[in-house]
Amino acid sequence: MAAKKTASKKSPRKRDMDGVMALDLPFAPRTPAVEAYFAKCDEKIGFVPNVLLSYAHDMGKLDAFANFYNDLMLGPSGLSKLDRELIAVAVSSENKCFYCLTAHGEAVRRLSGDPSLGEKIVMNYRAADLGPRERAMLDFSVKMTKESYAIEEADRAQLREAGFSERDIWDIAAVAGFFNMSNRVASAVDMRPNPEYHASAR
Repeated sequence: MAAKKTASKKSPRKRDMDGVMALDLPFAPRTPAVEAYFAKCDEKIGFVPNVLLSYAHDMGKLDAFANFYNDLMLGPSGLSKLDRELIAVAVSSENKCFYCLTAHGEAVRRLSGDPSLGEKIVMNYRAADLGPRERAMLDFSVKMTKESYAIEEADRAQLREAGFSERDIWDIAAVAGFFNMSNRVASAVDMRPNPEYHASAR
């Protein structure tokens, strides 16, 4: 009786984007500036965020994304870093973006020192104990997300009444708009958050 041939088990091919996203795109050669940027990430937070690695198939696209993100989220603004992270999470909650809810939910927990606030904004910002200023900011951001065509002067007037300047209103709109874009890209390519985000600041 002939012995059965057993199929040889090949280990799955290692992809550059394994654990980062679903698309099989190879990493592009890193420029010295990107090498320095990734080294700074490692030094400051202990890892390179997967959102950056997902763009690392194209150095030009990575530069454009990182520069815009850093300007919006870290640049000079009448909005605090926490304000901007609150917008990121409220918008991402409406869009059900797993990556951004995980990564920016961690940022809200860390910057606020309040894990409960981070969880409430992830689930439903209306359940959080927010002041009138933050509530107006998130109401506007969520309306932008759900029905931007319906925004009228009355919506901008509510932000002014809550204490926001004209430049602040621009920044609120820019941050909300950016995360609506990045949420959709992250979901479309199944971008996966770094495991470190889940346990941090709890």
